[in-house]
Parts: sequence; C-alpha cells; structure tokens
Amino acid sequence: MEAPLLLALSRAWLRERGEVPVDAIWASSRALGLRWAGRKAQEGWILLLQPQPELWLLGTEHPAWKRLQAEAPKDSPKLWGPWFQGARLRAVEGDPRERWLGLLFQRRAITGRLETLRLAFQAIPGRPGIRVDGLDTQVPRLGLGVPFPAAAPQPSSDPPPMVRWRERWGGRLGAALAGDEAEVLEGEGELLARHRAWSEARAEALILAPAKAAAERRRQTESARLDRLAQALERDRAKHGAQLPLKDAARQVSAELYRLKGATREALLLDGTRLPLPEGSTAEDAVQAWFTAAKKAERGLARVAELEAELARERAAWLKRAAVEAETLAPELPPARQTKGKGAAKGALKDKGTKRMQGEGKRKDGKGVAFRSVMVDGFEVLIGKGDAENDQLTFKVADNLDFWFHVASVPGSHVVLRNPDKLSELPRHVLERAAELAAYHSKARDGGKVEVHMARIADISKPRGFAPGKVILKKWVGIRVYPKP
Repeated sequence: MEAPLLLALSRAWLRERGEVPVDAIWASSRALGLRWAGRKAQEGWILLLQPQPELWLLGTEHPAWKRLQAEAPKDSPKLWGPWFQGARLRAVEGDPRERWLGLLFQRRAITGRLETLRLAFQAIPGRPGIRVDGLDTQVPRLGLGVPFPAAAPQPSSDPPPMVRWRERWGGRLGAALAGDEAEVLEGEGELLARHRAWSEARAEALILAPAKAAAERRRQTESARLDRLAQALERDRAKHGAQLPLKDAARQVSAELYRLKGATREALLLDGTRLPLPEGSTAEDAVQAWFTAAKKAERGLARVAELEAELARERAAWLKRAAVEAETLAPELPPARQTKGKGAAKGALKDKGTKRMQGEGKRKDGKGVAFRSVMVDGFEVLIGKGDAENDQLTFKVADNLDFWFHVASVPGSHVVLRNPDKLSELPRHVLERAAELAAYHSKARDGGKVEVHMARIADISKPRGFAPGKVILKKWVGIRVYPKP
C-alpha cells in the first residue's frame, strides 16, 4: 500500500467516524485487528503485516476477519485490551512520503485523567511492524513484526508514489491526502465505502484464496490417502476370501482320510472328485494346512471388517471437518487419525505429522518432548534439544519436503521448518528467521554473523555408525544471519 493512500484512508476514517471507540482488539503474528463499537454493522480495521503490509476496513463477520482473528493467541485481547478498549482515535500522524502511520488514541483512566497512546504502523514490505507507545502512560512492551524506532521517519525526497500523486492531483493534492477525494480508490460511493470494497477484494486475494487452495490440497491428499486404505483393505479381503474354499476341501478329505492316508499329488474321493494336493505333502498334512489357512482367512476377514468400519467412521469424520473448514476457513484442519493395530491393511501410509502427535516427538528418556516449537508468520519451526533428539526430529518427525537448518561447522540444534503445503519456496523472511534460530541454538550464539546451511530433509542422510546428531548433506544453500532468539 502506497504511503499517500495509507494516510488518506486513515484521515478519512478520522474525519467521518473518529468518535467511535475501540470495542475490542486482537493481535496475531501477521495482523492486528481493531473492532470499532457503536455501529449497527460491526466493522473494524486490520493492520496487516504479512503477506503484504496494508490497512483494511472489513466487517467483523467477514471470513478473512474471522480467519485472522482465529490465528491470534487466546491471551492477546488480555495483553492489548486494557490499553485500547474504549479508546478513541483523535489524530493521525504521518508523512505521505513514508509508509509510516501514527494513530493517536485517547482513553479515560480510572482516575478520570485522559491518557494518550500512539499505535505506530510501519507498512514497508520486508520490514513491516507495529508498536505501541504510551505518551501519557507507561505501556508495557507491545509490538508485532520488525522492531522500528518510536519517532516518525524523516524522508529526504519524494518517492515514486508521491511523485505520481503530485502529477495526478496537482492543486488538489492536499484534499486527496486529507481523504476528501473519493477517487483515490476505484469504486462507487464515498471513500470509506470504497475502502471497504477494496479491502474485501484484497482479503479474498491475499487470505481467502490461498486458504481455499491449501484446503483443497489437503482435501485431495486426505481423499487419496483414504482411497489407498480402502484399496488395500479390498485387496486383503480378496486375498482372505480366496482361502475360504480350502475349508470345504479339508472337510471332504478328512472325512475319507481313513482310506486316503499317505496319498500324495491328489486325493480321489468316493464320489469321483479329484482334489490336487500341495506338492510334497501327504493328504493328512494337506488337511491340516488347509484348516489352518481357512481359520487364518476367517480371522483376517473379521479384522478387515473392523478396519473397514473404522475407515468409514474416519471418512465420515473427515468429511464433516472438511465441510466445516470450507464454510469457516478454519486456520488448520485437524489431522485425521491413522489406522493402527495388528493386522492393519498393507499399503497404509504412515503420516509423520500424525506420528509426532501420537508420541514420536517424545525424548528417549521420556522427559518431555524432543524439540521446541515456535511459530513464524504461520509456519511451524521445530528446534531439537540434543544430539539424539536432533536425529529423532530430522529422521522421524520431519517430512521430506520440510526445510532443515544447521550452523556450518559448529555444534548446534537441528532446526526444521515445516512445509505442510509442500511449497517449492517459502517467504524469504521466514527462512531467515529459521536460520537465526538455528544460529542462536548453537555454539555460535555469542558470535557475529554466521553461515547457516539450509537443505531439504530429502537431501539429508545418516550413514550407519555416524555419531548422534551427525548427518551428511547431498546439497544445500548457505544463509548468513546473526543469531537471534
């Protein structure tokens, strides 16, 4: 979002509805939401950090609002609410040449004194951030994204967006920057109506469309997995069913075993039926083998029936979850439970993510989990706690398309950046943050800039006899970063 537009939209809101207080606030790793009170149609601001810094005006029932709010930690309203709930927007600071916005809020303290807070939004791609400063009160450290100075920046020249605005608006530049010109955004109606329509379109493109695509990929993956399980069970049913006729043959031969005892190659029954016997087996051995095989087949069919019923329940539960996700776009679809137990169908896939949920993430000594978990802009980063735990994390928990990080030539933790959507590339800032965590959880923590090796899990191997934590990389790339916790 261009700096002039950012300033114009916030000033238009201040002029039209600045007296409306903040009803609620929430903050996630990539957005901050302000819900305004006092209106029949509930709406609010979203200060978006990722994937692109922008200021949105959305209804609180919009799917994108609900999705971003669902990503926020449950305690975020408790951290931010005491400072902003009931506060009113009184002034907007900023320079149309710089993507920095200062929103001055006033609230009345319990003592009756008016207190002023400034919510600063730095909307620079690659360096987005939010911070709160108490101008008349001591606010605890509250911030999101990349830290930046409290003072407003002082640009020295006009950037290209400002040059375009000067050329377009000429003598009406001041009115455009004040939010008096609705034409700064395409659409119909006043500027706030256009802002809301524009925000809904951007929310669909940046939040909802990728979420729907990811949900569809998960749906196809899960559907294929369930189909493979069903096919494996069908093959097992056919295999066991082919053994059941042996029971009738065993009964016929055993009824005449008094005269067929010792017979080989085939058994000639009194009714003229010829039953071939297994090569090298006598009639009595064949009867015993046939009864055993038939009994095993009956047990196998009973087990297959149990697994088919369990698979049907699993498929029904998954379809129900998928329908809920399609309707609400929940941030994450709970993983389906894997079929377990003796006699499970051959060909059933073992999902590493589910295995970790079921206990693969435990330490060898049973004391807690083998790794730490950190969220970076919606991506999960796992950090090993020791040599044996590093091996467990890399070779038993991580998937082949996950990203792996380790400081070059220095002992440290294995760090795995999960890639559940199997993307070929991840955002650069997410990769750098994972590399910073790998550098921090190593012997190079107190040093300067270090090189961190990044590879796919599929490109990592561990020959027999290698010490715990030691691996071989087939191919990798280097990232130079400073260690940061």
